Amino acid sequence: MKPVWSRVTLALLLAVTTLTISTALAADIDANLKTILGVGSEGKGNPEASAAWKELAQSPIGDLPRVLAAFDDANPLAANWLRSAAEAIAARELKATGKLPQAELEKFIAATEHNPRARRMAYEWVLQVDPTAADRLIPGMLNDPSVEFRRDAVVRLIDAGTKQLADNQNDLAKATFEKALNGARDEDQIDAIVKPLEKLGVKVDLARHFGFILDWYLIGPFDNTGKKGFALTYPPETEIKLDAKYPGQKGEVGWSKHVTDGKYGMFDLNKITAPHKGAVTYALAEFVSDKEQTVDVRLGTPNAYKVWVNGDFIFGREEYHRGSSIDQYRLRAKLKQGKNQILLKVCQNEQTEDWAQGWQYQLRVCDATGTAILSTTRPAPVQTAALSTAEGK
Repeated sequence: MKPVWSRVTLALLLAVTTLTISTALAADIDANLKTILGVGSEGKGNPEASAAWKELAQSPIGDLPRVLAAFDDANPLAANWLRSAAEAIAARELKATGKLPQAELEKFIAATEHNPRARRMAYEWVLQVDPTAADRLIPGMLNDPSVEFRRDAVVRLIDAGTKQLADNQNDLAKATFEKALNGARDEDQIDAIVKPLEKLGVKVDLARHFGFILDWYLIGPFDNTGKKGFALTYPPETEIKLDAKYPGQKGEVGWSKHVTDGKYGMFDLNKITAPHKGAVTYALAEFVSDKEQTVDVRLGTPNAYKVWVNGDFIFGREEYHRGSSIDQYRLRAKLKQGKNQILLKVCQNEQTEDWAQGWQYQLRVCDATGTAILSTTRPAPVQTAALSTAEGK
């Protein structure tokens, strides 16, 4: 019989060996992820990424959530490498065992700070091993940052409300459609919700419900020929004087007040200030908050833009004619108690194609879930749906 100390020593050696191998594998995974995340345009880092991908694709299934988490810091090229590696890992495990680490993947899906694309990949894999997961996961995603998840949750509510209407359960249907409206961001779904609500006698003020700002002071156009205006600092960026006059692109310009009656708060600058090309217009809104708070400033525009809140630069994007949608850009900003100024710079380029003529914006203030936060100076509605807003928060 072997001495007890020999068995203990052997166990310790095995544990140390296992820990050493695990540490080495973790280091290899970290190194491979770092290499892939370093890939750039014009082929930069591609040979190294190819070699790293071959090793990463052979990672054990337990490392799949780590690969997915790397999407958080990945540019589009790196994301393609990561997607391919993750798919290889999952496919190999499904073929070998028919199983995946469902609990770990669902935990990853629930972590809304992760990349929406990676979360969706994890969700699709979970469905392969557990088709009932959709019934468990999707209903809780009504205000999810992921457009796809949120849309799926809204679809379920629309379907439920439609069935309740067919069964003459009008009160239930009303509550269901109102809940769906709180999560809907796509116009086709919003229309599909508002129509039955109106048939049920509910008047919906969409601009108020979502918190779109309808009153703006505008000034422009300033020069953006050759796209130079985005980087240039025009007077509205350094001072706000509503009675001031400045040299503009086509002569002297000053501030003027405008109000939109669009149900989604859209300001069409082509109609308001004329369809200028190679031009910059600034928009200023006053927002009165009853307390100091951090909010979402959500913007939709097909144009290059910059946003300031109380003189502090929040974010900008020099991209033209990508399309426009509700909540296209989500920016975090801090409001002080009392009066706040939101300044928006909207740049139009000189493209002549029909699809490149849009010069417009819509902007709303809300909390992180998308619930509207209204300025305390906003007039009371004449008649609206009794829907959830953060008015008076």
